[in-house]
Amino acid sequence: MPRVKYTDKDVSLMARMMRAEAEGEGRLGMLMVGNVIVNRLKANCLDFRNLRTVPQVIYQVQGGNYSFEAVQKGNVFYNRARSVEKRLAKQNLDYWRQHPSKHSLWYFNPYAACPPTWYDQPIAGQFKKHCYYEPQPNTCEGAYIW
Repeated sequence: MPRVKYTDKDVSLMARMMRAEAEGEGRLGMLMVGNVIVNRLKANCLDFRNLRTVPQVIYQVQGGNYSFEAVQKGNVFYNRARSVEKRLAKQNLDYWRQHPSKHSLWYFNPYAACPPTWYDQPIAGQFKKHCYYEPQPNTCEGAYIW
């Protein structure tokens, strides 16, 4: 049973996002970004309440801007999804989870050392250039239960 319901269009959209955000970090880096997308869809808490579809997560606007930098700036997000990224996206949607993105709802590339917190959320860990952050305990059970 997949972690979330999805369509072929969702797979392609998520694949484009994973490539745009983490292509330089290889397959594992793209999987970690994809995991954050699925976590936001599953969590139903904090800034991610009532998100029910992959497009709602990817095109979410917070503070007047898209949540993901790749959507804001365009870069490779508007390129077609390739088969390798589609396979990775499907892995995320079906089953894949791994530390440090396992419970993470946020990530970013600080171009420096990862800060211990980001918007008051504790660091879960780092993979290559991206820092991953989990919600504080007792603030988002949905990020941990499933």
